[in-house]
Amino acid sequence: MLTNKQVQQFREEIDTAKNPLFFFDDDQDGICSFLLLYRLHKEGHGTIVKTIPNLTALFLRKIQEYHPDKVFILDIPIVDQEFIDQAKVPLFWMDHHPPLERHNIKYFNPRLAQPDIYIPTTRLAYQIAQNKKDLWLAMVGCIGDYHMPDFKGEFIKQYPHLLKKSAGLDQAIFDEPIGRLVRLFSFILKGKTSEVNKCIKILTRLQSPDEILQQQTSQGKYLYKRFENIEEKYQPLLQKALKIKPQGKLLIFIYPTSNWSFTSELASELIYRHPNKVVVVARKKSNNYRCSIRSKTIIIPELLEKALVGIEGYGGGHEYACGANIQEEDWQQFLENFKRELL
Repeated sequence: MLTNKQVQQFREEIDTAKNPLFFFDDDQDGICSFLLLYRLHKEGHGTIVKTIPNLTALFLRKIQEYHPDKVFILDIPIVDQEFIDQAKVPLFWMDHHPPLERHNIKYFNPRLAQPDIYIPTTRLAYQIAQNKKDLWLAMVGCIGDYHMPDFKGEFIKQYPHLLKKSAGLDQAIFDEPIGRLVRLFSFILKGKTSEVNKCIKILTRLQSPDEILQQQTSQGKYLYKRFENIEEKYQPLLQKALKIKPQGKLLIFIYPTSNWSFTSELASELIYRHPNKVVVVARKKSNNYRCSIRSKTIIIPELLEKALVGIEGYGGGHEYACGANIQEEDWQQFLENFKRELL
């Protein structure tokens, strides 16, 4: 967690911002971190960071477009020094990935003090916001990043119909109503930018998860309908993936180019069904393979780093959940390297 001093400092910067700009990752942790902080004052703008895994100088155009007085960066694992140097505006970066050394930016990361701790950015954002009405958003972001938060009991008191007291993390994600909301948040961030932005705008205004799951309002109905449309595209891929047999310690599922990327969701579902394996789900697009890698017991980043030696590609992430992007000509060699490191 953040220290009391850090919480006070970050909250003061949010409270005094007149036109803040938020950059956030394109997953449940990123969107929920943004929502928790934006909904405090509902001022400024939000920009989702898709495709590129780090904040590069390409995103400086958003600063030129919105002219913010402060920039808040949420759940982005890498912020390029070039972006920092050219931003010309106060920057506040809150994250929970392995820490990086950067200059001229205020950096809030609990791993600076406790390298092995795992606390999603959503939990840090909720620590700052402390808005009880948004507890459901905090729960979605934490569970979506595979973390059962310390406020589970409080959440169940508010929403007993969404989560059983006895449910563990996997059960919450795959067997409980809150898990359907977690998947919905992931799916509505996919597709055309205009549609994604419309969904995010709606989420900034909702007051209850039941508006979505029980379709109590027109806005909730819109989100749920969009989720169902994307779910129809996901399910056939999932059924194919579930038929794949592991190769020793490794389970590999590759699917062809499409307009929709489900690598993360498929990998999470497969590791739930095969907890003793390492899962690699890859989507072939253009001349590369975009992968999600999952494990329950084996720490992935070190293996991935070794497997990438001599390979045209990159990758990284959390201890048990990583992403990678591998050039087509090196794909088979990468798999051989990765299998070798698993032995």
